Amino acid sequence: MTTALLLIDVQKAWDDPSWGVRSTPGAEANVARLLAGFRAAGRPVLHVRHASANPASPLHPDQPGHGFKPEAAPRPGEPVFTKSVHAAFLGTGLEDHLRAHGITGLVIAGITTHLCVSSTARLGANLGFAVTVVSDASSALSLDDGEGGRIPAETAHRVALAELRGQFAAVQTTDEVLAGL
Repeated sequence: MTTALLLIDVQKAWDDPSWGVRSTPGAEANVARLLAGFRAAGRPVLHVRHASANPASPLHPDQPGHGFKPEAAPRPGEPVFTKSVHAAFLGTGLEDHLRAHGITGLVIAGITTHLCVSSTARLGANLGFAVTVVSDASSALSLDDGEGGRIPAETAHRVALAELRGQFAAVQTTDEVLAGL
C-alpha cells in the first residue's frame, strides 16, 4: 500500500484573531515533523488549500492569509489542490491523482479537525482509501452551539476525532505515524 501525507488548509489565515483560539497549539510543529518524515522516507506529500469566494475572508485568494504557513510550504513537485468546499475531494482532481499514482492510504493533518479534515477523511474512507487522521497535527475552532453558548475548541477537536475513530479513520499521534514510516 502506498500512503501519502495529505495536508489540509495549513494556511496563514488561521492566525487571524477573528477565528478565536484554536485547539492543539503544537499542530503546526507536528505538521513540520510529518513533512520532514514523509519527505525523508520518499513518501508522497500532497497539499490542499482553501480558496474562499468571500473577498473579506482571510482565506480568499487575494488575501495574504491564503498562502501556506511556512511549516507547511510545498516543495517543487508536491501537488497542490485548491478547494472551495470542505471536502478536498470535491472539484479538485485529488481522487484522480491518488488513483493514477497508486496511492491507497492517506495520513491527514491540518485545519480544521471538525470541518475540512473531517469532511475529507469521511469522503476518503467512503471512496475506499485507508485513512489516518493525526490528532496532534490537526486543530479545531470553538463552535457556536446554536443555543447561545460556545463549544470550546479542544472539545470540538476531541469530538471530531471520536466521530472519525474506527468509523472512517484510524486516529494516531505524530509520533505513532512517524514510527510507522
